[in-house]
Amino acid sequence: MSNNIDLKKGLNIPIAGTAALETKKTIAQDVAAVKPTDFKGFSPRLLVKEGDKVSAGSPLLEDKKNLNILLTSPLSGTVQQIVRGDKRKLLAVLIKSDGSNDSIDFGVKDPSALNAEGVKETLLKSGLWLSLIQRPYGVIANPAVTPKAIFVSAFSTAPLCADTEFILKGEAEDIQAAVTALSKIAKVNICVNSADSAFAKLKDATIWTVKGDKHPAGNVGVQISHISPIQKGETVWTVAPVLLAAFGKLLRTGKLDLRRKIAVTGPAAINPAYVEALPGIPVKALADFYDASKQEIRFVSGDPLTGENVGEDGYTGFFDTQVTLLGEGREREVLGWAKPFRFSQYSSTKSYFSWLSPKKKYSMDTNTHGGVRAFLMSDVYEKVLPMDIFPIYLIKACIAGDIDNMEKFGIYEVLPEDLALCEFVDPSKNDIQEIISKGIDLMIKEMA
Repeated sequence: MSNNIDLKKGLNIPIAGTAALETKKTIAQDVAAVKPTDFKGFSPRLLVKEGDKVSAGSPLLEDKKNLNILLTSPLSGTVQQIVRGDKRKLLAVLIKSDGSNDSIDFGVKDPSALNAEGVKETLLKSGLWLSLIQRPYGVIANPAVTPKAIFVSAFSTAPLCADTEFILKGEAEDIQAAVTALSKIAKVNICVNSADSAFAKLKDATIWTVKGDKHPAGNVGVQISHISPIQKGETVWTVAPVLLAAFGKLLRTGKLDLRRKIAVTGPAAINPAYVEALPGIPVKALADFYDASKQEIRFVSGDPLTGENVGEDGYTGFFDTQVTLLGEGREREVLGWAKPFRFSQYSSTKSYFSWLSPKKKYSMDTNTHGGVRAFLMSDVYEKVLPMDIFPIYLIKACIAGDIDNMEKFGIYEVLPEDLALCEFVDPSKNDIQEIISKGIDLMIKEMA
């Protein structure tokens, strides 16, 4: 049996601002933010207070529902501030660096000598357990559950995405160590987009080659749906390549090292390129890449379709290897739908004559070019979603809170990110990702 996945559907959004494959800056940040809101299903309980000294790997928070699951500090320093929101919701713990790079020693481990419980213990103590995402629902993995498989997407197709091979160049040994360790828990499946990928050479894993370069071919949810669709009662885990490398470093050195390359991208970015930094860096540390005095900018931690609007005073997310800078589009265009001769506007349905320039990149902004309206029954979603589900019926079931139909039409197989492209092409301008997210929250509440 050939391990190939052939995907035809999808759409690559021609947005300007791809990062050049060079690292322009290494950020030694003064402050890092640890945000429990990055982890769905994590109920944080504080283990530190303002003024406490911490090292890289020191526990900052624990999960109220499972005290073994810890969120640890990415660097050494002092707890500067506990940030809370409405109803005292814990939003972030700010750590002020002391510049010493002091780290807890978790001990060097031989991944081939570990058993499943040893791997879990290492991940839990270091805080890297939170890098494991459990499907369905996209919550943090349950240590008491054995998944039917673990999946890794070794490439991304999201707009302006960071190049996985570039950001992980030279880390093959770390990645192999992590794969070997995780294979003690469950079968590891790794999806690549080329036989020449460094990930295609990994051992202790099943390698799948994805044929198709249109987004969302790089989404792990799409890949799972073609390899081993999730049925009711089944569980799979996923892990991002950059966190796979961090786990390998932990095994080989005994130290927690979350440093990574982050792509600074987007139409509003000046000379987009990569920086090397820890997660949770202040957006203002990227000031060399934008000029907020010339235009109003939306600062997105992540890609343009699924990233979080963190603002200029915000911090990057734990899972993100990309920051996108977009112009805020607040202008309303009169009778825009009646102006086909617009070569500066992109349309996925060829409504404008810009389709005559297929290689052109567009300086897109956040303008949705219209407001929310009634659903139109068409095949626009199916054209861009390479999954065997009925997206429009799933979306309507989520709106209605109809659990039976949510199960019937594929709620176990998707996360909001999997339908992000549907939201982009939606003629009804619905916030589809938010609708799916609320549907998942209802499933968690009712099926618990």
